[in-house]
Amino acid sequence: MAALRTAVPVLALLGLCLGSAAAVTPLVIWHGMGDSCCNPVSMGYIQKLVEKKIPGIYVLSLKIGSNLIQDMENSFFMNVNDQVSEVCGQLATDPHLKGGYNAMGFSQGGQFLRAVAQRCPSPPMLNLISVGGQHQGVYGFPRCPGESSHICDWIRKTLDLGAYTKAVQEHLVQAEYWHDPLKEEDYRKNSIFLADINQERGINETYKKNLMALKKFVMVKFLNDTMVDPPISEWFGFYKSGQAKETIPLQETSLYKEDRLGLQEMDKAGKLVFLGVKGDHLHFSEEWFDSTILPFLQ
Repeated sequence: MAALRTAVPVLALLGLCLGSAAAVTPLVIWHGMGDSCCNPVSMGYIQKLVEKKIPGIYVLSLKIGSNLIQDMENSFFMNVNDQVSEVCGQLATDPHLKGGYNAMGFSQGGQFLRAVAQRCPSPPMLNLISVGGQHQGVYGFPRCPGESSHICDWIRKTLDLGAYTKAVQEHLVQAEYWHDPLKEEDYRKNSIFLADINQERGINETYKKNLMALKKFVMVKFLNDTMVDPPISEWFGFYKSGQAKETIPLQETSLYKEDRLGLQEMDKAGKLVFLGVKGDHLHFSEEWFDSTILPFLQ
């Protein structure tokens, strides 16, 4: 009898430990342009960092393609809508995610994961952290990551020639979130990805409902960004329509004022979080990540 009494607290304690481990919310991360799921100095580093700081967490670093080369190439050349569909399939069949997950996207991965939140509510995305994501798109391509500069030179020329032509839209990722403030009508009519998820052609109530289901939508803007044009796109702002000099914050855009995505309501409810970090695009310290980002994952 004494042995049984001793065993009961031990079993209860074991159950408590197992329960707390099971309660850790999984994390899904999506890399940016020219990167891959498992690069040891980027996504691989982030994954190990999170796993070290949050013991027992399941981290899925998304890979689009059968290998790392394909994953990197697809970040330039695979139709974004097809990428989002593929990711939705990956998430739906992953047993670790069935209770919900947090999501963290880096650069273009930020707006791609927002599309996942809007289009694929099962399993549920709980919190979305966009690290340098361009939610109003870009109108400029000043620099390129890593060793992809030759690809970027070609992309610049292609965007200049015809970003909104059917062939370019369907086969060049960066064209799919190219937002020309001097050609707003062309953008609204022909952008096959960004204009859709930003409700530029009408209101999809499902998109709005699904995005508003997030607990928090965190947007990180790099205060010395030389890669994203304009940097305020990382906080959902953009150029004032008809010119490419003066920018306006999210709260002054028609998207917010008309509340086409529910962002105004989310903002008033305290669900939108705007964070600024000193440094160039995707440049941040481990200390900043630990103190500022990790709390949203725990």
